[in-house]
Amino acid sequence: MTSTKSPEPAHPLEHVLFEVKRTIVGQDVLLERMAVALIADGHLLVEGVPGLAKTLAVRSLAAAIAGSFQRVQFTPDLVPADLVGTRVYHQHSGEFKTELGPVFANLLLADEINRAPAKVQSALLEVMQEHQVTIGRETFQVPEPFLVMATENPIESEGTYPLPEAQVDRFMMKVVVDYPTQAEEQAIVDRALRPPEPPQAMVTADDLVAMRVRAQEVYVDPSIVDYAVRLVSVTRSPATAGLGELERYVTYGASPRASIALVTGARALAFLRGRDYVLPHDLAELALDVLRHRLVLSYEALADDVDADTIITRVLGAVRAPDVVLQNR
Repeated sequence: MTSTKSPEPAHPLEHVLFEVKRTIVGQDVLLERMAVALIADGHLLVEGVPGLAKTLAVRSLAAAIAGSFQRVQFTPDLVPADLVGTRVYHQHSGEFKTELGPVFANLLLADEINRAPAKVQSALLEVMQEHQVTIGRETFQVPEPFLVMATENPIESEGTYPLPEAQVDRFMMKVVVDYPTQAEEQAIVDRALRPPEPPQAMVTADDLVAMRVRAQEVYVDPSIVDYAVRLVSVTRSPATAGLGELERYVTYGASPRASIALVTGARALAFLRGRDYVLPHDLAELALDVLRHRLVLSYEALADDVDADTIITRVLGAVRAPDVVLQNR
């Protein structure tokens, strides 16, 4: 008599991603990185031309986790109070009352963040880091989980305020969204011809907070940490890994925040895929997204048409990954 083992239940976030994909065609990498950022308590910078469903992706994810969603269209005349809130005088009561801004949501889409001036960018980056806003003498906590997805339009530069490198560094990952394939675009058009079905809530915000706690129990071997530090170190000094020809292309390499983001992101990715341990492949898979916005390239790189992804790919090929031996438990 043979007994069949019942299949292990799917990860709860897989149900969330499946529900979002009922609305979104393609964009698998973006959706997975959004889930990683939620688990790892990070934020995303997304680069892509208009019309690639970035807003719909965030709104659908918010619905699938029963969370609140806000979208802010960044413009040159925006002020910090439009984002975080301000104190408003109520004439009938003669008192000032605090009106909270749109950052008080679980998922915030900062559309075209590079169109807002430095003060507004700084106000957003402060709440991203501190998860709180101070208005007057009062401090208000943003709801948890809290994810900011900021978008940049790569095809326009007029009237924009590029984010300084130190501010860009606060984003855990930068995801580049490309055009859909022909088959995906056909599916997109087909879905646009019928009324959309709103995504159903598959988990709650409290469930996600609990998942964050469980993800912190995923085992990270010291060799994995060493691998992350070596990768980031080589972006600062490529010659140490035999990549001396890249030295003239890199003005500044990635900061220690990159090492932290690599390890915490890999831990979240392992958790998302149902493992209780991190593999070197998890780090390598996230390396482009974690590092591409943290490299400051020289004018020579621009002249020779060498981008950050090219350099990071070379670094991944030059830095040896640790050998991991999986033992049966």
